[in-house]
Amino acid sequence: MVRMAKVGIKDIAAETGVSIATVSHALRNPDRVSDETRRRVLAAAEKAGYTPNRLAASLRTARSGNIVVIIPDITDSLNGKIISGIEDVARERGYSVLLGNTRGSVKREREFAAMTLSRQADGIILMSHRVPFAASSRDLAAEELPPMVNGCEDCGIAGVPLIAVDDRKAAADATEHLLSLGHREIAVITGDMESASSRNRLEGFRQAMAAAALPLNDSWIACGRYLPEDGEKAARQLMMQKDRPTAIFCFSDEMALGCMHALKEQGFGVPDDVSVMGFDGIPFARYASPPLTTIAQPTERIGAVCATTLLDMIEGKPPETERNYLPHELVVRERTSPID
Repeated sequence: MVRMAKVGIKDIAAETGVSIATVSHALRNPDRVSDETRRRVLAAAEKAGYTPNRLAASLRTARSGNIVVIIPDITDSLNGKIISGIEDVARERGYSVLLGNTRGSVKREREFAAMTLSRQADGIILMSHRVPFAASSRDLAAEELPPMVNGCEDCGIAGVPLIAVDDRKAAADATEHLLSLGHREIAVITGDMESASSRNRLEGFRQAMAAAALPLNDSWIACGRYLPEDGEKAARQLMMQKDRPTAIFCFSDEMALGCMHALKEQGFGVPDDVSVMGFDGIPFARYASPPLTTIAQPTERIGAVCATTLLDMIEGKPPETERNYLPHELVVRERTSPID
């Protein structure tokens, strides 16, 4: 017997010449597309014999009262406040929160995501750039998945809402602060470059440097994983170079703390010899000696909006936007200073 290939939402998008997200809206939220677009999509779907994912649809009606938060590292200082914001909203609306601490494991990500397929959870808040389903799941659309929201990281699936700060703009603001102090030799310590947040922060840094007509020194771009030990290791490497930066912009506060530890051990004063800039606004940043200048994320608010958006989706209310950027704050403290 010949098995016919299943027609998916991607095929409908290719047939009609519109985006996957538009097809998803035409099928699920017709008020968000024009009547003409909806007619074209429905006609193409009928012609191709498309049938929606019944399991995903059933998950929206047979509720467990649980949501699962898939998070790479529950001990990360940034994540505690986000989880608090999620839990506050979930509790108010009668849901329980299941924390999926994956420790960066793809296998564990998929195990926690499978809780929605077995109806142990009604939806997912994803704090990772990886899609926690099949290896080819980046080709999926939101319509083919259980309700899912991205928190801080973007998994790259059209139709899955993102709640985060604007990482490009935030990184540009951080860089412009260092430039305003007279720094021109600025190094960066990035996070994992598979992460959308890290790529966007690097782009924001590059844009600010280009706007100031300053060249980039590729040897001053070090990669980490948002961990303190990465900041420590990268700082040692940066300061061993013949040409040393006068400022280091770390893409997380935890890396900045590791960076400052290494600078101190190498005999460099902060900020007298090297200014250090962080990102996140974790509580420990203000207690560094001297306190760390940083970009603060509204962590509890991010968690609350993630939970509100996901629970609305579970209960049949589509999100108003797929990109919900919350305001960040430049917090100037004593780890940055004007260059002599």
